[in-house]
Amino acid sequence: PIYVNIHGGGFVVGYPEQDDPWCRYLATHVGVVVLTIDYATSPRHRFPVALEQVFDVLTWAASPERPWDGTRLCVGGQSAGGNLAAGAARIALEDSGPRVSLQVLNYPVLDLVTKPQQKVSLGGRIPPRWLAEVFNHCYVPDPTQRTHRLASPAWDDNDSDLDGIAPALVVTCERDSLRTEGLRYADRLNRVNALVDCIDVSGVDHGYDVRVESPEKIRQTWARIGAHLTQATRGPRR
Repeated sequence: PIYVNIHGGGFVVGYPEQDDPWCRYLATHVGVVVLTIDYATSPRHRFPVALEQVFDVLTWAASPERPWDGTRLCVGGQSAGGNLAAGAARIALEDSGPRVSLQVLNYPVLDLVTKPQQKVSLGGRIPPRWLAEVFNHCYVPDPTQRTHRLASPAWDDNDSDLDGIAPALVVTCERDSLRTEGLRYADRLNRVNALVDCIDVSGVDHGYDVRVESPEKIRQTWARIGAHLTQATRGPRR
């Protein structure tokens, strides 16, 4: 099976190497081929360029010509990468794209409409609210365009019409200002029977595994995600 990993960085920072420990963990403990990708970042390349690139990669990875089983395709991302993973899964649903066995949304940003300063958190400070605002402006400078369902999957009623979307695993962080939108999207996925699990990691902030905020909680959460990936990719697709 193949797992397409999408790094975070507010749609601005192009640094896939930050996910190297996570990708090595998946390859070692889950036994998937990991394709960790880069994508065009803003402000030079704005919405929806990165999203279209991610979907193109999924389509390419699902081809029977590849040296892995593209019928057992998973996609996941951290933070902004989680946004792109959710968007790519939505395009796959709407455009009859490649079948996704599991989408892993790791502390994703799913609402670019609500100003970062207005998002509630339990003491979370990462990223700083001013920096999140910069990220959002660079990626989607036109505020009216941020309402697009592929830019803000969890805003307003953008999370309707999800019937048939790929099974999803949502991970949120208790202190993260993005927690509310992650839980909202998980609830909507659950209503259409697409939610495999929602993991709310207690006592940690956004990007806790990249910053190694709590090694024990990283191990526990990664093991739980890995178990779901193993289940989702077990055996060949028919």
